Order: sequence, then structure tokens, then C-alpha cells
Amino acid sequence: MDNEHQCHTHEHSHHDHIHTHEHCHEGDHHNHAHDILSGEGTKEEKTLKILLGHWIEHNKSHEEGFSEWMNKARDMGKVETSQFIQKAVEFMKQADDMLKKAEEHM
Repeated sequence: MDNEHQCHTHEHSHHDHIHTHEHCHEGDHHNHAHDILSGEGTKEEKTLKILLGHWIEHNKSHEEGFSEWMNKARDMGKVETSQFIQKAVEFMKQADDMLKKAEEHM
């Protein structure tokens, strides 16, 4: 694969499961932290764009799991627990909206 379009997979381990995210990026972005610390504006901008997209997708994967467990908690009779999980999902969606707006302003 050329240096202009590279894909790789990130694996995330959580308390009870592991899931992966595949990302495709333009250019060479294997040294995200180095790019941020280097002080080079264009690399920082590219890194920030990548991070914003990653954060949005990562949150979506959690929202799905939270919604599933919100329903399970409700079915177990844990109504308050279900309501708090639902509130967390609502806050995550608000955070996603803010991240999307940030992404639009890049």
C-alpha cells in the first residue's frame, strides 16, 4: 500500500470484551505523539483530524454497548441503573455532536 493511503486496526480491550477499529489515513501517521510534540502546524492539524474522527467512532462503539446494557438492566428490574446508563448515552451523544462540530471547523 502506498504512503498516501494507509489502513491499520486498533484493538481495544475493555472489562468484558475486546473490539477493534480499522482506520485508514492519508500519509504517514504512525507517530501521532511525535507529530503533536514536534510543533509542526500541518502535522498537528492532520493528527487532530484523525483523533477527532477516532474519538467519534470510538464513542459510537461504546454507545451501542451501553444501550444494550441499559435494556438488560431495565429487564433485571434495575430501573435507576438503566436510567443512569441512558443519561450517560445522552451525554455521550452530546459530546459526539461537539466533536463533530470541532471536526467541521478543521
